[in-house]
Order: sequence, then structure tokens, then C-alpha cells
Amino acid sequence: MSLALERLRPRRHLVLAGFDGVVWLCSVVGFAVLSTRYLGDVRWSAALALGLAAAALHLALGRMVRLHHGRAITGTLDEMMLLGLVTFGAGAIVTPLNIAADTGIAATVPVAATFISLVLMTWARATYRRLQEPATSAVASPGKTPAIIIGAGDGGRQLIAAMLRDSGSEWRPVALLDDDPLKSHLRVRGVPVLGTTGGLTEAADLVRAHTAIVAIPSISGERIRELSHQASEAGIDLKVVPTTNELLSLKADISDIRDIDVTDLLGRRQIETDLASVADYLTGQRVLVTGAGGSIGSELCRQVAQFGPSELIMLDRDESALHAVQLSIYGKAMLDSEDVVLGDIRDTEFINTLFETRRPHVVFHAAALKHLPMLEQYPGEAVKTNIWGTLTILEAAKRSGVTKFVNISTDKAANPTSVLGYSKRIGEALTAAIAPEADGTYLSVRFGNVLGSRGSVLTAFTSQIASGGPLTVTHPDVTRYFMTVQEAVQLVIQAAAIGRDGEALVLDMGEPISIDSVARQLIELSGKSIEILYTGLRDGEKMHEELLAFGEPDVRPVHPLVSHIPVPPLDPLTARTLDPWTAKSEVVDVLRRLCKHLASDGSRVAS
Repeated sequence: MSLALERLRPRRHLVLAGFDGVVWLCSVVGFAVLSTRYLGDVRWSAALALGLAAAALHLALGRMVRLHHGRAITGTLDEMMLLGLVTFGAGAIVTPLNIAADTGIAATVPVAATFISLVLMTWARATYRRLQEPATSAVASPGKTPAIIIGAGDGGRQLIAAMLRDSGSEWRPVALLDDDPLKSHLRVRGVPVLGTTGGLTEAADLVRAHTAIVAIPSISGERIRELSHQASEAGIDLKVVPTTNELLSLKADISDIRDIDVTDLLGRRQIETDLASVADYLTGQRVLVTGAGGSIGSELCRQVAQFGPSELIMLDRDESALHAVQLSIYGKAMLDSEDVVLGDIRDTEFINTLFETRRPHVVFHAAALKHLPMLEQYPGEAVKTNIWGTLTILEAAKRSGVTKFVNISTDKAANPTSVLGYSKRIGEALTAAIAPEADGTYLSVRFGNVLGSRGSVLTAFTSQIASGGPLTVTHPDVTRYFMTVQEAVQLVIQAAAIGRDGEALVLDMGEPISIDSVARQLIELSGKSIEILYTGLRDGEKMHEELLAFGEPDVRPVHPLVSHIPVPPLDPLTARTLDPWTAKSEVVDVLRRLCKHLASDGSRVAS
């Protein structure tokens, strides 16, 4: 049967058109016969003519909408909609024609023929679609691993279809679980819904499955945590398909299945950014990314490259990091092209020369020192890089006529208590000070911890688990905001399009996450017995981070998840008079007093 279907595939449009025509002819003639009391009363010539007319109209209308030429996949809802439109259209034309021509055929004949034709054509297409699908049996392919699919929605149906279609699939679906009571008797390709997710253990025992796959792209992190705990207690291997953004149109496939990671457990909603509609300011422009080798900088480079800049200038002082980012974008990294620039933002002469010769239109400033404990030890380095380096980039950008400048800040700049927070807060203020003097738009973007970035708590936890522990947590009650690196970069790119001069854009990152809870979840995922060691808050650390400082208004004029914060400016001359070579305590005290002054100015700005 499958061989015959394959041979018909190249001539599908002819087969469909011919079948539809025959159905119309048979339907009209058949109802003409049924409408007469005796066969001798049938006007065969009129019935045949009416049937041919209906068939011709159907084919003509079908050609107009490409019904038989592959506009829609055979047997899908899209094709059924087109088929109904064409069939009823033909019937609506042939019915009054029959009456007007006084053919002697009953007026009800073309009406009844329209409905029976649609039924027969729909049934035939559905049968063809079903014959093309692989056989479904919960006991087929005994060599494959039985798997329970969690979620009987679009994602689950797509995943089951992919498992049955792929002969190389490791799994075979044997049961579904879904919390919707309306799906309690549902079968998908022969795979039954055995109950709700609360019965995972019982269902696994019933079908002898040791693997469960979550096929709900929009599932929350809390629900994932519950299922993960339930599966762990029952000895079931829990896997997931990607999120909605990763799936792109809910097309789950075997290769998409993966183990649960901490991103699934955190499960915070991601901000939706339609970059294609706002990022045209990058196309054909010269774009400079400082700190291009870092976690944020490298992802910025990868995403910016997709929008076709005339030049992508990647600046970093780490040659190995430049090699890695160039390799990730172009598939090769010879380090002999002008797109990679080795240099330090603390070198004023170098930066000025770079801006004068390359004349970038857009600048994303991601270069910074960011490790909080290190900067507590060496606050003078924070002054040199995060303050003076930022000011050097800002002033060079102003002189060279940069039209878009985005300074990447941190949530630690809101009510800062650390050297990192102080220096980033001052960086925001310097950006606000340069903004009214420059020709373009200069602003800052503020967000929390980035999942998987170098030095992040999650990276540290993963390393500690690999080495057997213990996991070090500062305090059992400490919380932090998290976001993915892709999400952070999308916000940065969008900021240049929607932000206004001098302000800081802040992402609504949902609820803060307990670090202790994350540590315990990672330990549970690892399957190891690992101790958690509480070390106490370090100098400058907060128990709970904040996204908005005291007195900063939460105004969201453009996007419902992005706040626009006015930032008080700081005179660049004041920043230049800082002395990073004095005693550590003196440097910290000066930075703290500067930020306190900015906070009082900020309350006036907010009012």
C-alpha cells in the first residue's frame, strides 16, 4: 500500500482533481436517480450534464485557490477549509443554474450532491493521510525503551508522531498523562491517556516504563520541580522537550529531547522580544561590541551578526576569548581580520584611535570587571575599568558621532552596597551625563544574574557537584534574579530601539529564586549525596537583590515587562578626580558617598 501511495505522490494533483470530478458526477447522477420514482423517468442527459457542470466548476474554483496543487498538506485542517470553500462554492453556483435552465432535475439534487460530495472527498483525503502515517501500537518495536509522555496537547502529539516516524528513535510511547479531565479517554495514535501527572508512579508501574518525557513547552518551573521530585522518588528518568521559543511552532522532534537542567527548574517566564521588527538599526551599520569575549559580549556578537551589519567590530583584551567568539560566528578563527580587535578600554589613546579610524554607528558596552569579592579586595581596579574605562568609551563615542550607545549595567546598581554596585551605578550616571551632549541615544540596561555566564553561581555549583562537593551557599535565605544569556542580549538589542536618552531599562524578571533551593535541586538532579556548606554573606553582598532603587518609578511606556528608569547624571570631571591608588577603605568610602549623592538626586528626578 505504501509503495502505491509513493508512486501516486508525483501525480497527486491529477489524482485529487480527477477524484473530485468523479465524486461530483456520481453524486449528482445518484441523487437524480433517487429523486425519481421510476428509473425510466430519469433524464440521463440532463443529469450527466449537471454533474459535469458541477465537476467543472469545482475544478475551476479549486485551481483559483490551488486546492489540488499543494497549497495545503493533504488531510490537514487547512485543506479541509479550502475543500469546503470550493465545494460549497460550486454547489452555490450549480443549484440556481439548474433551476434557471429548467433541466427537469429536482432542485434538491445539487444541494444534496454538494453535501455528499464534501463528505466523500473529505473521507478520502483523511484515509490517504492515515495510510501515510506509520503503524501505531503500544507493543510495537519491543527493542525500544518504553516512555510515558506527559502532556496530551500539541507538543505531546507531535512528539508521539516523531517517535513513530523515526525508525532510529530510542523510545516508543506507551502512555500519556494529562491533567485535563476532558482528555481522560483520549488516544493519540493508539497511545492512551492513563491518568493525571499525579499518577506518574502508578502509570510507570502499569506500563513498565522507566522514562517519562515532559512534552509541555509552556510548563512552569514549579511544575517541573514537582515532577522532577516525583520522578526521582519513583526512580524514573525524567526528560523534557524544549520551551516554546526553542520549539518554534511546536514541532517537537526526537533530537529535541534532553535531560532536565537548571533552566527548566527555574522556569521563569521569558520576555518576548520581536527583534526582527526593531533591530533594523543594525543592518548595514558599523557595530562595536566591547567585552566581546565575555558571556554577554559574545552572545551579543552572535545575535548582531544575524542582522547584517556592514562591520562587526569585536573588542576584548583576551585573545583566547576573541578566538572563541570568532569561531562561533564564522566557523573559523584565524584572528587575522579587522573584525577582532585586541585592546583594553583602560587605554585612552588606543580607544580614541579605534573610534577615529573605525567610526562605529552603534556601540554595545559590555566590557567590565564583574566579580564582586574580587572588586571588594581591589576597588581601585573597579574605578579604572568600570568607571574610567566606561567614561573613555562614552567620550570617544560622543566625539565620533555614535548614534546608538548601550551601557550594560547590573541589578547590583540599584541601592548598591558593593564596589561592583557602586561602579556600575556610577557608569549609569556617566552615561546619563554624556547623553544630552551626544548626537545619538545613550542609555543603560540593568538585569540580574545570567544563567551559565562565567563565574555565575550555577557554574560554580556545577563544578562543585562534579568534584563531589560540598556546595557553598552564602545563606539559606539568600535570593537572586536570573535570566538566560539569550534573553539578556535580546533586551540589550531592543533597548537601543525603544530606550530614551540617559535612562536605564530594567527587565521584569519575575520572582527572585532561592539559591539554597537551586543548590538542592541540582544535587537531586545529579543523583549524588552532596553536602551544602553555608559560608555567610560576603562583604558587599545583599540577602536579596533589587531591580529598582529607592525612589525610582516603575514606568513601562513601551513594553509591559520593561521599566524605563530616569538616571541622575554625574559630572565626568568628578569621576576623573577619583584616586584608585589610595587605601582600599578610602576608595570604597568615596564611591559610597558618590552613590549616596546620586540616590538623593535620583529621588528628585523621580518626583
